[in-house]
Amino acid sequence: MLLPFFNSILIISTGLAALSFPISTVESTIQVWPKPRTFSWPQPQATLLSPTFTISTPNQIHIHLSSAIKRYLNLIQTEHHIPLVPPTLNFATTTPPLQTLMVSVSDLTAPLHHNVNESYTLTIPTWGPANLTAETVWGAMRGLETFSQLVWGDPLRVAVGLYIWDAPLFAHRGVLLDTSRNYYPVEDILRTIGAISVNKMNVFHWHITDSHSFPLLVPSEPDLAAKGSYGPDMLYTPYDVNRIVQFGLEHGVRVVPEIDTPAHTGSWAEAYPDIITCANMFWWPAGSKWEDRLASEPGTGQLNPLNPKTYQVLKRVINDVATLFPEPFYHAGADEIIPGCWKADPAIQSFLSNGGTLSQLLEIFVNSTFPYIVSLNRTVIYWEDVILDANIKVPTTALPPEHTILQTWNNGHNNTKKIVSSGYRAIVSSSDFYYLDCGHGGFVGNDSQYDNQTSGSSGNGGSWCAPFKTWQTIYDYDITYGLSKEEANLVLGGEVALWSEQADPAVLDARIWPRASAMAETLWSGNQDETGKKRYAEATDRLNEWRYRMVRRGIGAEPIQPLWCIRNPGMCNTVQSAA
Repeated sequence: MLLPFFNSILIISTGLAALSFPISTVESTIQVWPKPRTFSWPQPQATLLSPTFTISTPNQIHIHLSSAIKRYLNLIQTEHHIPLVPPTLNFATTTPPLQTLMVSVSDLTAPLHHNVNESYTLTIPTWGPANLTAETVWGAMRGLETFSQLVWGDPLRVAVGLYIWDAPLFAHRGVLLDTSRNYYPVEDILRTIGAISVNKMNVFHWHITDSHSFPLLVPSEPDLAAKGSYGPDMLYTPYDVNRIVQFGLEHGVRVVPEIDTPAHTGSWAEAYPDIITCANMFWWPAGSKWEDRLASEPGTGQLNPLNPKTYQVLKRVINDVATLFPEPFYHAGADEIIPGCWKADPAIQSFLSNGGTLSQLLEIFVNSTFPYIVSLNRTVIYWEDVILDANIKVPTTALPPEHTILQTWNNGHNNTKKIVSSGYRAIVSSSDFYYLDCGHGGFVGNDSQYDNQTSGSSGNGGSWCAPFKTWQTIYDYDITYGLSKEEANLVLGGEVALWSEQADPAVLDARIWPRASAMAETLWSGNQDETGKKRYAEATDRLNEWRYRMVRRGIGAEPIQPLWCIRNPGMCNTVQSAA
């Protein structure tokens, strides 16, 4: 319900039909990221925030909500953000300072699972307390973030006479981080989860293990980390995992674990060489064709589906991971299975010579592991390769859609269409748009393509997914493009991905932010204005402002423009927009 002070209301509605309220011509200059679905500020004005300002939740006790309120109250009282361009508004000297934000949650029991209600309503009248109402604790956290961005200056000021209704367009909005190729200390992971949260994203996809290292200390299989990690100071203990998971809950971020199998498992061979094929071999033997490589990058090794011991070890790992991570989604990998690696094993050679196929090998593996993961009350996420790979894939009958989600990374819209048209739910991580590691060259040594005297670059510069994915590239990507309404409903959302061949803690923040913020807005409220026009031009100023605020909060986000552009609006555009 709209409060009485709304006598002429500006509605900015994205992703939904515009609401039927009178429209004013006043545009908000408060920069909120991601942009709310509905933002009403008919007469832009602000008042002081009281030095004794409090956030109150009468008779509502929830451990994670209490933690969030304490965190945001401290942030609001200490941040003192100075806008790059001061807001154009009336400062109400006769209006009393805002004393209280009242928070009310309808359902305190809703767990942080996929598709939980994250909607909220925020009203800040010119007189009296502000009100934040939400269906769940997790929606209240999103509203607290929005409120924090409506406060600025020293002394603190807050926007008043304002109404917001907000909710995400997509339920799954995440960041993937690979901690196998290079190790990230727990504090870096916590900072990343905190940044995910303030961008109103809700998933940290933790690609924990790979061929390069096995940093997760699995209680029932301790040798995997003891021998497969980079060292005793570069592994994650159960205590570390619990700390990360609990931190995620406090910030409204799900931690989805990925134990990639059967490929990308060379690190397992340090503890169990007998269950890994082609371990510790050179990835692309000299003189051989690309089709005959043993891995798609240095670091070979794949689990052997014909060895019973494989499943004894793997099921203990799966069970422990399900115990360590209460999250209902379990990511089982299944990407980039390379024929040459399996063919290097004598038992598999015999299997193939007797009429077996590589796809049958994968089906044996899936049939031996998928039901077990499901029995642990988990929905299984696989990379798209499991059904779309050109050489090694399983029939869709092996993966019931009700228990399976497929994550797409190749061929943009085409593979998303293939997945949802087969009845599967999809998570979109298109490498053409959402891979944050692209464009930094290749990491293999002795690469002659760089010895080029006639050009400053050679082809794609050694990066298979070049060029660098700019924030505009990410922002303008529509993950349901070309899908019917029914197909689009199967797209759960998306994830940007930072693979760590050339990333570690030294560059972590700048590689992810603010480019991930661009995806955060498109999946929260879309990338179009109320007329259906892409709003990237308008988004530039807000993203500049948000980037500076993130830096103030300790997130090392890279700049997207010189400060001069921000101080001179429109002067850095390629085409001047009409007045």
